[in-house]
Amino acid sequence: MLPWTFITQVPILFVLTDCVFLVNAEVRYSIPEEQARGAFIGNIAKDLGLDHQRLKTGKAHIYTDGGTEYVELNVNKGILVVKDRIDREQICGRISPCLLHFQIILENPLEFQRVTIDIIDINDNNPFFPKNNIQLEISEFSPPGAMFTLPNAEDSDVGVNSLKSYTLTPNDHFKLKMQTQSDGSSSVNLLLETPLDRETQEEHVLVLKAVDGGEPQRSGTAEIKIIVLDVNDNAPVFTQEVYKASVREDSSIGSVLIRVQANDADKDLNGQIKYFFGHVPNHAKDLFIINPDSGEITVIGQVDYENTKVFEMTIDAKDVGSLVTSSKVIIEVIDVNDNAPLINLMSVSSQISEDSLPGSVIAIFNVQDKDSGRNGKVNCFILNNNNFPFKLTSSLNDFYTLQTDRFLDREKVSQYNITIVAKDDGEPSLSATQTITVQISDINDNAPKFEKEQYKTHITENNVPGSSFFSVRANDDDSGLNSRISYFIAEMGINNISVSSFVSINSDEGVLYAVRSFDYEELNHFQVSVIAKDRGSPPLSSSVIIDVYVHDQNDNHPEILYPFLNKGSPVAEFIPRSADIGYLVTKVVAVDKDSGQNAWLSYKLIKVTDQTLFEIGLHNGEIRTLRQITEKDTTKQRLAVLVQDSGQPSHSATIYVNVAVTDNFALAISEFNDFTQEKTSNGDIKFYLVLSLVIVSLLFVIFLIVLIFLKFHKWRRSKLFSECPNGTLPVIPYYPPRYAEVGATGTLCHVYNYEVCLTSDSGKSEFKYMKPLIQSTVGMDANETEARNPIPSELIAEEDLMQEKMLPWTFITQVPILFVFTDCVFLVNAEVRYSIPEEQARGAFIGNIAKDLGLDHQRLKTGKAHIYTDGGTEYVELNVNKGILVVKDRIDREQICGGISPCLLHFQIILENPIEFHRVTIDVIDINDNNPFFSKNNIQLEISEFSPPGAMFTLPNAEDSDVGVNSLKSYTLTPNDHFKLKVQTQSDGSSSVNLLLETPLDRETQEEHVLVLKAVDGGEPQRSGTAEIKIIVLDVNDNAPVFTQEVYKASVREDSSIGSVLIRVQANDADKDIYGQIKYFFGHVPNHAKDLFAINADSGEITVIGQIDYERTKVFEMTADAKDVDGLISSSKVIIEVIDVNDNAPLINLMSASSQISEDSLPGSVIAVFNVQDKDSGRHGKVNCFILNNNIPFKLTSSLNSFYTLQTDGFLDREKVSQYNITIVAKDDGEPSLSATQTITLQISDVNDNAPNFENEQYETHITENNAPGSSFFSVRANDDDSGVNSRISYFIAETGINNISVSSFVSINSDEGVLYAVRSFDYEELNHFQVSVIAKDRGSPPLSSSVIIDVYVHDQNDNHPEILYPFLNKGSPVAEFIPRSADFGYLVTKVVAVDKDSGQNAWLSYKLIKVTDQTLFEIGLHNGEIRTLRQITEKDTTKQRLAVLVQDSGQPSHSATVNVNVAVTDNFALAISEFNDFTQEKTKHSGNGSK
Repeated sequence: MLPWTFITQVPILFVLTDCVFLVNAEVRYSIPEEQARGAFIGNIAKDLGLDHQRLKTGKAHIYTDGGTEYVELNVNKGILVVKDRIDREQICGRISPCLLHFQIILENPLEFQRVTIDIIDINDNNPFFPKNNIQLEISEFSPPGAMFTLPNAEDSDVGVNSLKSYTLTPNDHFKLKMQTQSDGSSSVNLLLETPLDRETQEEHVLVLKAVDGGEPQRSGTAEIKIIVLDVNDNAPVFTQEVYKASVREDSSIGSVLIRVQANDADKDLNGQIKYFFGHVPNHAKDLFIINPDSGEITVIGQVDYENTKVFEMTIDAKDVGSLVTSSKVIIEVIDVNDNAPLINLMSVSSQISEDSLPGSVIAIFNVQDKDSGRNGKVNCFILNNNNFPFKLTSSLNDFYTLQTDRFLDREKVSQYNITIVAKDDGEPSLSATQTITVQISDINDNAPKFEKEQYKTHITENNVPGSSFFSVRANDDDSGLNSRISYFIAEMGINNISVSSFVSINSDEGVLYAVRSFDYEELNHFQVSVIAKDRGSPPLSSSVIIDVYVHDQNDNHPEILYPFLNKGSPVAEFIPRSADIGYLVTKVVAVDKDSGQNAWLSYKLIKVTDQTLFEIGLHNGEIRTLRQITEKDTTKQRLAVLVQDSGQPSHSATIYVNVAVTDNFALAISEFNDFTQEKTSNGDIKFYLVLSLVIVSLLFVIFLIVLIFLKFHKWRRSKLFSECPNGTLPVIPYYPPRYAEVGATGTLCHVYNYEVCLTSDSGKSEFKYMKPLIQSTVGMDANETEARNPIPSELIAEEDLMQEKMLPWTFITQVPILFVFTDCVFLVNAEVRYSIPEEQARGAFIGNIAKDLGLDHQRLKTGKAHIYTDGGTEYVELNVNKGILVVKDRIDREQICGGISPCLLHFQIILENPIEFHRVTIDVIDINDNNPFFSKNNIQLEISEFSPPGAMFTLPNAEDSDVGVNSLKSYTLTPNDHFKLKVQTQSDGSSSVNLLLETPLDRETQEEHVLVLKAVDGGEPQRSGTAEIKIIVLDVNDNAPVFTQEVYKASVREDSSIGSVLIRVQANDADKDIYGQIKYFFGHVPNHAKDLFAINADSGEITVIGQIDYERTKVFEMTADAKDVDGLISSSKVIIEVIDVNDNAPLINLMSASSQISEDSLPGSVIAVFNVQDKDSGRHGKVNCFILNNNIPFKLTSSLNSFYTLQTDGFLDREKVSQYNITIVAKDDGEPSLSATQTITLQISDVNDNAPNFENEQYETHITENNAPGSSFFSVRANDDDSGVNSRISYFIAETGINNISVSSFVSINSDEGVLYAVRSFDYEELNHFQVSVIAKDRGSPPLSSSVIIDVYVHDQNDNHPEILYPFLNKGSPVAEFIPRSADFGYLVTKVVAVDKDSGQNAWLSYKLIKVTDQTLFEIGLHNGEIRTLRQITEKDTTKQRLAVLVQDSGQPSHSATVNVNVAVTDNFALAISEFNDFTQEKTKHSGNGSK
């Protein structure tokens, strides 16, 4: 809305430059809201004194400062009518009066008429509450007089129609209390008159009614639902005073016995109950547990009927406020067979010889069962006894012996796992097992056995001496030393030679070695007897025969028997020349000492004098003729025959056969001389080779014989059958031959050479190493044997005890009884009993056990008397020398027996040979050596301050390890004002101590109480123990919050940013923790402040959440409430004053504005009319306006207060500036100053004030001749600074003449683009330059134009051939030129003259001779065409010379012409004439030659 001033009655006229404003007095109307559209408001024409014509001509219209236009002006009738629905509440809200302001604007001259419409309220709105359902949570602990803020009702109507009063449904607890605020508003509160009880009524529903003062009266209601919050004012109550349950002693852990239940009248958290044990006997603490949430009592330990038959405990139920109640629980234990028998081994042997007789005792044990009756009756047996040679024998009650039942055989079963089962007669039956592992010790009762009854093996001849060729292995079912086998070769002869000369054996491994190298040809089969002997005592042995077959090797060459040699040469064979085909010449006979395939021989001819004459049989060696003998065959024929065996590798021998082919014996004799000489040389070589081999073999055999003899002699010297030291039995030593390693096979890498002596009664062996190259395992001692077969330590008895036979025993009272069993005697006397105080020193005397048992000291020693205790610590020691019992270890009665009384120590004294068992019992007497003590030195109790007097709280019992008179007797408590002790005795005789509350507690007065609980025993001297009881008084919500101030005041600047903290209200609550936690919230808040302020529910800080406006509200008055968790509330008033600041920037409202103005507008032309507003007041609301960037041709003029016009301040030129962004700044005088801007974009409209301008003042262009007609050759462009149609240019050619021809015949122009076109094809030779005048004209009104001259130059093209002017033609033939023969070098013969119509380079001509009669005689100038001589003319030069000259221009492409020049070289003219006849004829023939 624009600010305005009332002018009364007299109109005022303001005249400005080019603008008139007339403002009359304000017109005001009043109408009720909600009038129909079109409803009459007032006759504005009449009220303003205007006729209807003025409204029309002045273009009267309504101007509203934004928002909806509710009023419409009827120009024809001059009246105002309702245009849109007028709702006062929507337009003005709570503002009264509700005014609509607008202006009626008329033009020519400009008039402003202010109109105000007062909208009258009607009662058209019901009072309403922000919420139809109001929920309040009020603690039942709230005191009478407490007030609770209710939300105010709202009524959109004002005045008499607004809200007037509230009413509430009648009830017994609440009433309304109205409070009027300083700003006139009222707040409604709910006042509590009588106390609430949630347990009686948990909810209250009331109806709150709000009534206005209009006619008819309107009202609105809201339902108030009051939820009464619970406080912990009720203690839990058990459903039963005593709970009874039973439990089987075999109940599994986790079994539920009973579920106790307590109820609490409180709800939710206050009604949650936790269950726990109050008084619990010590022996029950590890057996039962109670679930704190469900109250289920479950088993967590092993219940034992034999220890306790009934458990009596106290159960406590406590709520969160520590209100406690108690109940008793009695649990009876039902006896079941839950104890399995226990087997106690008293003596056990882990090993027994396999030659033991039946009835040999292996173990003695007794059995125990903690159950009684048939559940404690135990039967023992061996599991799976059908297969075991053992039995159980019961000697006394619950004492058993484990004995052999028949003979044992270790080779069948070497170990027995004997499982003894002890099973009771209970239901269900329980059992225990004890496994005894018995090793059967071996005796040498099995001889070694070979794997086969007879062996067969093979050895290849020529074997390496010392190599192994076979092995045998015997097995011995015995173990240990009895199973250790040594191998020997039985002495026997092979071809009258000892077998040891042929083979040897490894005594440990049974590997057979060849002593010598065998020769199949000498020995191909023999037998060896191998003996296997164990090392038992006495040793056992067995033997086996090994058949050894020698395999043949191909080690012999074939031997040729025939032809035999005669003095080193073979006998010659003779055949007559008349011999036919197949004639038998001779037969080669050979043998091989090898056998089999190695002896198969084949014959081949390897060298023959004539290969076509002879052949030899492959297998029979027969030499026969292949053909008949001819005269050409030589008399002397020599054949080399190869005899080869079939072995691998094969061996061969050769023989030469001499054959004489002749019928004359004398001639044959002379032929044999050469044969003899050759044979003699070959025979000598073979002889020496054989001799060397025989000598080497002889030396090797001698070496072997000496070596064997030395070994045999050494062996004989040893004491083979004599006893070793210490009475040991001998073991025959064995010495394998010391053969060197052959072939690197690794079979003889060590020498075995030692003596062994073994004892017959010891596990140890003595070794005497001759050469200790390899360690033997025979020497392993007993320790090593035990290491290999570990035996549990608890099963190993001393060596002497292992030889005794012990059986179970039975208690016999007073009279000794003698039991005789096989190999065993038991004697059991009556029990001896002693009593001693605990904590006696070590070595303290207990009793003379020898005297009390009637035994002498010697019996104790010889019987190896010792104490046997069923596990645990041995507290007593037997002094065998003195026959007394003394303290061995500290005896602490509390450690041994705990609370059991009397405390008895039981053990047995065992004597051997015969076995006697004596029971001894020691009664350990208690001394007062323990103080009473509490399980915790510091006891902490949490008790609600709401707990009533008479409430009891369970305290932990003190414990005293002593018993009887030394045990706990009484308790005492520190004197105090609130508590005393109450001790209760249980049915089992135990007592429980409780803390009894006598007077109420108040946490706010004293939060903690510290008391000392003292427990005293009855011993002498009296002992005591103390515990500190720390009682923490738990808070209940019994205090409402209290504000620190009744009224809080604060101030806020209206420009405070959102989130600014104004003030912090604070309330204190005497309660603590959760009950002392306070939540803050607004109680009564004016509607216009709800969106401006917020209060932090936790801290109480009031912050700004909206934009505060001083102009709307200067003071806010609110109510702040503080509420704790149970709904206890208190209130305080908060007053906030608003500090005015310059927080409203001016507002510029454009009433009329032009977006365009002509550039020819005069100074003072009005562009816009606007007004400015500032919601601030005083200097903050005073506004000054100016134009930002004052260099533009505009100004502001103030016509009325806050009304301005924007006018031109000079002439405009669109071509300089076509648009202005005029920024108007409205700035107030506040601190800090605020401003607003309004930018008006003004376009300057164009007028045609600029003629077109060409880019150049004159143009020059070129066009090439012979151009295509219609082609463009140039373009011009003119610019026009105007815009729009004023800047659109058309081009024309000014009418002029070119060579008296109109220019339009030469060129044309495109009127829009300014492109010039050639109308015709130009010829440079005719026209090489002309001018064109182009006119550019715009389309403005009036149009403006300009012109420019274009010089057009025609470019020459090479379109003309050269023209030859000289030599000219005479009747078609060129004139002849004459030169004398005396012409010298450089003589000018003639000059060719030519021209070209083109210009420039196209006209530049060059001359060349292209054809010359004599090229050495003439030349032509390149540029001048002069023909001159190159030399002197000689007699040889012909008279007739003809030159062809080419004339060419320099154009692209070039053009040329040719001319022939005839030259006569003569001094005789007559001769020259005759020469010209030929020129003429030639010319005629070449008349076709012309210009090119």
